[in-house]
Amino acid sequence: MEEAKPNKAALLSFLAFFLSLSAAAAATSNFQTQTLTVNTLPHPPILSWPESESKSISDFDPAESEAESTAIFSLQLHHIDALSTNTTPHQLFNLRLQRDAARVHALTSIAAATNRTRAGTRSPRSVPGFSSSVISGLAQGSGEYFTRLGVGTPARYVYMVLDTGSDVVWLQCAPCRKCYQEADPVFDPSKSRTFAKIPCGAPLCRRLDSPGCNRNKVCQYQVSYGDGSFTFGDFSTETLTFRRRRVARVALGCGHDNEGLFVGAAGLLGLGRGRLSFPAQTGRRFNQKFSYCLVDRSASSKPSSIVFGDAAVSRTARFTPLLKNPKLDTFYYVELIGISVGGTAVRGVSASLFRIDATGNGGVIIDSGTSVTRLTRPAYIALRDAYRAGASHLKRAPEFSLFDTCYDLSGQTSVQVPKVVLHFRGADVSLPASNYMIPVDNSGSFCFAFAGTMSGLSIIGNIQQQGFRVVYDLAGSRVGFAERGCE
Repeated sequence: MEEAKPNKAALLSFLAFFLSLSAAAAATSNFQTQTLTVNTLPHPPILSWPESESKSISDFDPAESEAESTAIFSLQLHHIDALSTNTTPHQLFNLRLQRDAARVHALTSIAAATNRTRAGTRSPRSVPGFSSSVISGLAQGSGEYFTRLGVGTPARYVYMVLDTGSDVVWLQCAPCRKCYQEADPVFDPSKSRTFAKIPCGAPLCRRLDSPGCNRNKVCQYQVSYGDGSFTFGDFSTETLTFRRRRVARVALGCGHDNEGLFVGAAGLLGLGRGRLSFPAQTGRRFNQKFSYCLVDRSASSKPSSIVFGDAAVSRTARFTPLLKNPKLDTFYYVELIGISVGGTAVRGVSASLFRIDATGNGGVIIDSGTSVTRLTRPAYIALRDAYRAGASHLKRAPEFSLFDTCYDLSGQTSVQVPKVVLHFRGADVSLPASNYMIPVDNSGSFCFAFAGTMSGLSIIGNIQQQGFRVVYDLAGSRVGFAERGCE
């Protein structure tokens, strides 16, 4: 009887070992992966516009009213790289990362300031909408995607960067005290029949954070960015033409002194939540709704686009509530409650890491102008470590720029990578592999396209948003994500 005890112990030990192997095998079999196609850096995109610039303002219905301007409004968008000439893919990518660093510094600098007030809300009215095409604008710290629209009457067509992290609409104006080089002639307001300067005491002037007043009693605006760029000039109203749709009396800055990182485009169309942004100014006409879809620059499918009005809301979108930061009214804050890798929640990533504190710091914003998603440092380290463990079968490569998790995929056409899902309150967003494993050279080096930040502000960038239709429903105070939304 005593000899049976060692046998029993050995049996129990073997059983425990077998169960552990079974558990490990089950865990491995349940680990979720997806296919990454190995591509090289994309070449600069080629500009093409469906909008006809040959039509004069007389080609439009002169009796077109504001109510009539509520038809579907869609515009093409393009990446800012399209305005770069004689530049290699590698140079473009490095410029993109430089702009991205400047952009993140600008946003975190703004978020660190607490002397902001939130804009008042407006009652929505049920109307259709309009849409336009979007171009990706990586070369400047103020945004990565731009569109082409008409300014004034008759309309003069210019490139304008679209930016969800800014409010004020502005463009360069003649005469210039100092202007940067842009792709088109600088807009001359003296040649427009609809241009009007805003008086100092006007309600629109008082909406500016720090309005000025010149000797002619004309309202003055100034917008400064965290990278040192700024624009200064007359605050005015003007008609903007999107394809063949006119939007009258848009308050915008007519900049006579514009200095900094601005490249190629004439100015900026602010799409933020503040009361002077384009969506806020036109909210009643377009029911406070817009959406965009940003395609991968290497894709040859439909172009990126932006849509205003009820048509902007995709039926397949999954929505998460917009949060309010009482100290800052510009950014689109959302609640990120977790991240999963390979189908398993990442330990150490929780909603508590992303809360907005009493001073207005922290939180997570959705931003069209940031390329690479930044997560507060503890969350990023936990995500990175989980991803490295799940991708241990891939050959590691040296770090590259801000990326500390890179792989050598040379000689391969496709590989399996761990699935990554962002869990927002009420919306799980499963990212395609190309939205987080990106080429950094033409030699097969790919990097995990997330980064950590010492700032409390986390930013969901446009690389992670590619291929989704991102819906901003300001009337419903929510943001939605529709998979394959560009198709």
